Amino acid sequence: MGVYLVSVDAREWLGRHEGGHGETAAALNAELRRRGQPPYLPGEPSNPGGGWFEEKMSPSMEGFSALCRAHLTRAEEETLSGWSVLVPLFLDREMELPIGTPYSDETLVAGAPQVLAIAERLAAVLGLPLDAIPQTGNLELTLWFLDGEGREVAAARPGRWAEDLDTAFYVAVYLRAAQYSLRHGCPMVYC
Repeated sequence: MGVYLVSVDAREWLGRHEGGHGETAAALNAELRRRGQPPYLPGEPSNPGGGWFEEKMSPSMEGFSALCRAHLTRAEEETLSGWSVLVPLFLDREMELPIGTPYSDETLVAGAPQVLAIAERLAAVLGLPLDAIPQTGNLELTLWFLDGEGREVAAARPGRWAEDLDTAFYVAVYLRAAQYSLRHGCPMVYC
């Protein structure tokens, strides 16, 4: 089992069926209207049939939490990793929606541009070799860091990132999730 971070397609986002996010989508749009912004409607996938984003959030977060405490404000840390839904919109601050999730009583929505900027800062702190790390989801990051090529790259390209692959994993996941959300215009959720 475990927690997965996944992309959500338009049908699932707007769906009122079991597993759909229609209630969250409606609450988000109501809050956007209240703030004077247009509603959010996810676009059609730019890579139909070309996959989705899915990563298993299983490594220890201890080192990642320490990295965040050392280099981010509490608000930045919450923006980076405290959300329940990530949307490809610029949000001046996170939105709390009165919709329960499997992990909390409320839904906290963050904007992918803000998450990306914070993740890029942490990637720079670690010296994360972004040219070597997979760019898509489909468990590629999980496999790269935990079971595969990541250990080989860490041996060949040592640095701060290679000292704690679990920490590097979380920085890479948040960075790639925000990039994916922006590139494909889709929300991201935990399930």
